[in-house]
Amino acid sequence: MRQIARRIAALAAAAALAASLAAPGAQALDTPARAAIVVDLTSGAVLLEKNADEPLPPASMSKLMTLNMVFEALEEGRLTLEDRFPVSEKAWKMGGSKMFVRVGDRIRVADLLMGVTVQSGNDACVVLAEGLAGTEEAFAEQMNRRAAEIGLTDSHFLNATGWPDEGHLMSVRDLARLAERIVTKFPEHYRHFSIREFTWEDITQRNRNPLLDLGLGVDGMKTGHTEAAGYGLTASAERDGRRIVMVVAGLDSVGQRKTEAEKIVGWAFREFRTGVLYAAGQPIVDAQVWVGDAPSVGLAPVSDVVVTTPFAQSDAVSARIVYDGPVPAPIAAGDVIAQLIVEAPEMPPVAYPLAATADVGPGGLLARVEAAARLLLRASASPDGAAE
Repeated sequence: MRQIARRIAALAAAAALAASLAAPGAQALDTPARAAIVVDLTSGAVLLEKNADEPLPPASMSKLMTLNMVFEALEEGRLTLEDRFPVSEKAWKMGGSKMFVRVGDRIRVADLLMGVTVQSGNDACVVLAEGLAGTEEAFAEQMNRRAAEIGLTDSHFLNATGWPDEGHLMSVRDLARLAERIVTKFPEHYRHFSIREFTWEDITQRNRNPLLDLGLGVDGMKTGHTEAAGYGLTASAERDGRRIVMVVAGLDSVGQRKTEAEKIVGWAFREFRTGVLYAAGQPIVDAQVWVGDAPSVGLAPVSDVVVTTPFAQSDAVSARIVYDGPVPAPIAAGDVIAQLIVEAPEMPPVAYPLAATADVGPGGLLARVEAAARLLLRASASPDGAAE
């Protein structure tokens, strides 16, 4: 077997998609943020990245990992929203943003989640951490183990809050991955991030996300600020069925954070278009079969092939199919035997698995004879008489 990479130029479907997306040109974007990333969750395309893999102090944006741990416990049935956790003296004494819990109280998980998602309460985070793991330190160890399991490769946690601590770090790419996980796996809990205010102990606090009321489609996530981290924001927005996640870190002020985040979200929706190139199950090409009861088998995407392109380069979408071929029989319908690599200018390539559309059984005597004949013809055609 040898690697066969067939480039399919000007695919009919790609051309159709390009025609539907054609519009005035996209403009490149720069940002003063120390690190930034924008991901189109509908297609998986990265629209913008700057120092995306650099581990940085995340401040309160790392509370997304604390919330992920709580959401997982709720989904697994180890925890309920009506469970109550006691408030320790350590939690009560926490500085910074606070829910204003009182030592000795026993607070429902549902209320603690509001205290974190709306009020960014450091005290609420510690109550949750101690309730789940006994101590905040033990909870941080659990966070690190889980982070490795879910693919957060540039993160290390030392506490549940993002409180300044040397070595407590996250990259903006990891924050985007975590945001995507929360949006897609915990939609019933994600809605808490869009709640505008929450009152506890007769103290009403507004949601700290500066983009919620700007009509941008933003419906979560989390702000962050410390002296070491600067001002940051992880946000998710949806328009017309298309969702993005944006993370900025290391900005200089509250005003700059709001301005930059608003600019980036608007740019992501304005300058890019997302569309379906191929539907799941739609055969797009045949793969050669080796010694089977059929000479070829159709290949179709396992899921919709959704492509994001800049408006100006929409007509330059191309694709190539890569597989080790001919593919030996037997083959079962649904077996993944190839990849569709979709490429567009200024965008990283995205790979989609392609599966066989039919069963192909092993060939009989005639198929084996024909395969042997093809090998002999290939050998005789090569300059040195040896098979490739």
